[in-house]
Amino acid sequence: MMNETESALKERIKELTCLYEVSSIIANSDYELVEDTLKAIAFSLKKAFQYPKKTNVLIDCESIKIATNDFLDKDLKISSTINIFNTERGKLEVYLEKSKAQYINFLREEKQLLDSVALKIGSLLERIEIQKNEISLKRQMEHADRLNILGKITAGISHELNTPLANILGFGELLREDLKSNKKAVSDLDKIIQNAIFSREVVKKLMFFACEMPQEMKLIDLIPSIHNAIKLLDATFKKEQVNYELKIFEDELFLRADQIQMTQILFNLLINAIYFSPKNSMITIEAYSTKSNIVLKISDQGIGFKKTDLDRVFQPFFTTKPHGEGTGLGLSVVHGIVASHKGSIVAKNNSDKGALFIIKLPINK
Repeated sequence: MMNETESALKERIKELTCLYEVSSIIANSDYELVEDTLKAIAFSLKKAFQYPKKTNVLIDCESIKIATNDFLDKDLKISSTINIFNTERGKLEVYLEKSKAQYINFLREEKQLLDSVALKIGSLLERIEIQKNEISLKRQMEHADRLNILGKITAGISHELNTPLANILGFGELLREDLKSNKKAVSDLDKIIQNAIFSREVVKKLMFFACEMPQEMKLIDLIPSIHNAIKLLDATFKKEQVNYELKIFEDELFLRADQIQMTQILFNLLINAIYFSPKNSMITIEAYSTKSNIVLKISDQGIGFKKTDLDRVFQPFFTTKPHGEGTGLGLSVVHGIVASHKGSIVAKNNSDKGALFIIKLPINK
């Protein structure tokens, strides 16, 4: 009788020690090393059972699967669900190898221990999910703040440059008339005028980014704008040997917007996709409506984004193109237009390869 009491007491001590160990592991865990944390919990739980050498633990939760050893379907099994925010997201299972020499089974207290550890794992994964969401939200806010500051700076620069550029162009044209008999002077003036026109276009793009350009907001159908942008780039598609696929299954996609700016969004995103697309690859243009938004997706099969570049793609003057092949203003212009329409734009990598842009524009009829 004494031996049974001592044995039961020993098992309770093992279970309490396990709970203490699991609590310590969770308290010192790093959400970036969640698999290592769960592995440590699994081996701690294995030691707490009556027959640790015959016991195997499985933690199977969403994309993570950890087992202390192989097990057979014929083994004895007890199981507890892992709930995250009151939703079943996984399971914690313990397998016990059957012994031919004697009858063995799980203790009632071991099932209670399993339930307690499953609860602790669920709490850990909840905490990790909250931390990830907080970090993601913080990054989004920081990104929005940086873009807002850049928008104010570029708006100020644009206004300051507009007047002198207009003067350069105006006086250059007048001087060209006065010197039209001097071919060399006219040639030099033409270079000045062309460079001033180029600079004015850069300023215009900066003003788009800063949402300072006047808009003609009216009820438009986005589908003709999509076809128009593709038509403008038809020769470029053929020259670069890049294919495109249009996925629009609705007859019309009405929203309140500036039609010219909608075409510019599509044109900039498509020219960017063509540039990074290998020959004979596919660019996909998809558009559809939800209850409150028009959603536009443009994806390519190019190299995609480096992880470090994803937070900077919409910043003015940032480009991944070689020096001299891009101003770094195309995507910032798109961002400015989308922001001025109270919409959102996200850049990400496709699951297989290439880049994906997702634009949501409020319908606001």
